[in-house]
Amino acid sequence: MSKINSSLIFSSLAELEKAITYDLDCMSFPNKNWSVQKKYNDQNVLDVAILGAGQAGLAIGFGLLRHNIHNIRIFDKAIRGKEGPWTTFARMITLRTPKYLKGPELGYSNLSFRSWYEASFGQEAWQMLDKIPKETWKEYLDWFRDINKLPVESDRHCINVQWDSGIFSLLFKDHLDREYTIYARKIVLATGIDGNGKWFSPDFLKTLPKEYYAHTSEPIDFSKLKGKRIGVLGGGASAFDNAATALEQDVGRVDLCLRRKTIPSVNPHRWMEQTGFLCHYPYLPDDKRWAFMQRICDLNQPPPQDTFWRCRKHENFAYHTDCQWKSVELVNNEIHIETTTGKMIFDFLIIGTGFTIDLTARPETASYASSVALWSDRYTPNAEMENTVLGSYPYLTENYQFLPKNKNDPNKEMLSSIYNFTFGSLISMGLAGASISGMYFGVDRLIKSIGKGLFLEDQAHHLQSLLDYDVKELVDLNPPS
Repeated sequence: MSKINSSLIFSSLAELEKAITYDLDCMSFPNKNWSVQKKYNDQNVLDVAILGAGQAGLAIGFGLLRHNIHNIRIFDKAIRGKEGPWTTFARMITLRTPKYLKGPELGYSNLSFRSWYEASFGQEAWQMLDKIPKETWKEYLDWFRDINKLPVESDRHCINVQWDSGIFSLLFKDHLDREYTIYARKIVLATGIDGNGKWFSPDFLKTLPKEYYAHTSEPIDFSKLKGKRIGVLGGGASAFDNAATALEQDVGRVDLCLRRKTIPSVNPHRWMEQTGFLCHYPYLPDDKRWAFMQRICDLNQPPPQDTFWRCRKHENFAYHTDCQWKSVELVNNEIHIETTTGKMIFDFLIIGTGFTIDLTARPETASYASSVALWSDRYTPNAEMENTVLGSYPYLTENYQFLPKNKNDPNKEMLSSIYNFTFGSLISMGLAGASISGMYFGVDRLIKSIGKGLFLEDQAHHLQSLLDYDVKELVDLNPPS
C-alpha cells in the first residue's frame, strides 16, 4: 500500500472544518443568489422542496446550494437524528458499499467520509477499516448536514401534493397532527427505497393477527422473541440481517425460507460500480436499459458474506431454498405455514419480501399517480423479456422527471417539475436514487436540470434585469495624478 502524505491528514475535526470553510470559499464564485423570489397566497414560495433528509436529500440540498439556489428546504418525517434507515430498521452491522465511496460530498474531498473519518479517528483507523459501520455512516451524515448548514425541517410528513398555476402546495403533518402548508416551484422526491410504493407482504398474511409478524422495515422488539421459533421469508440481505439479529437475541430457532433454488452468489452492484455505467446509462435506448435491468434483477443481490456467516455460525439456524410459503393458519397460538416442501410451525414471522412500486400508495405521489407514465406504457419487450415488475416502474426523462401517460395530459407541466430521486428511478436512470454508489453522478445531473428549469422559466425576468442593469465600472476618464 502506498504511503499517504501525512500533511493531507487533519489531526482533528476542527482542523478539517477550517479547511472546508476555506475550500468552499475558494470555490464560491459566482456567488449571486440568482433565482427569482415568488409569492403565493401571501406566502414565500420555495424554489425547491426536497422530501427526505437522508443521504440523497442532503446531497441534493448541498448541490443546490453550491449552484447558488438557496431558496430551498429539506423535509423529513422522522425526528431529527432518525432520518434514513441507519438507526431504525437497518439491522446490518456495516454498509455493503466499499469504503472508498463517492458520496454526498460531490467532489469536495474534505467533505468526504474518508476525510471525516481520518480527522475523527486517525489515519491508522482508516487503514484498518474494512466496511463502514452503519451507525458511523449516520454520524457522518449528521455532521455533513451540520457543517454545510443544510436547511432541514424534521418531523414533517408530507400527506398531500397539489398544483395550481405553476406552484405546488404541500401539506405536512407533525407527530402531534399539526398541519403546515408549504409552497414550492419544484419538488424532489428523495424518500428512499420505498419512495415510489410500499413495503410488500404476501396477501395470505392478512388472515394472521399483526402481533404475530413484522416486515423487516418495521420496528421489532427482539427481546420479546427470546426462546421462540422464528420463520423468516426472503433471501435478500435484509432477511439475513433480521435473522442474524434474532439469533443474537437468543431466540429458540430461525428458519429462513426463499423461493429461489439457490442463494444468489453474484452481486451485480459490484459490476455497476464503474463510471461508464453510473454516468451514462440513462442515455441508452429503452431495449438496452431493459436488458441491463432484466439481468440485474435476475441475479439479485446475495447477502454479504459476513452477513451469511453471522447467521450460519448459529446451530439453531437453517435456510431452505426452493421453499415458497403458500398459506398461513393460526392454531393455538402457533403459526402453521403450508410451504411447497411441507408444513412448518413458528411462533413469529419476519417478512423480508422487499417492496412494490405503486405511486397510489404514497401521499407524496397519490394525487397525480394516474397521470404518470410507467415503463409498461412506453416499452413493450419481446415475449422472453417480459417482466411485470420492471414494467411497473415510472418511465422518467434523462433528468429524473416524471412524464405523462398521454402527451396531452393537463398535468404534463406539473410532472416535469417533480424529480424522482428514489429507488423507483432504477430502470430509467440506473444506480443513483437510494444508492450511495451512483449518488455522485445522479445528483450532478439532477441539480443542473433543476437550475436549467428555474432559469428558463424566469428568462424574461433575467433579460429585463440585464436591460435594467446600470452599475458603472468605468467611472473616471482622467488618469490618476
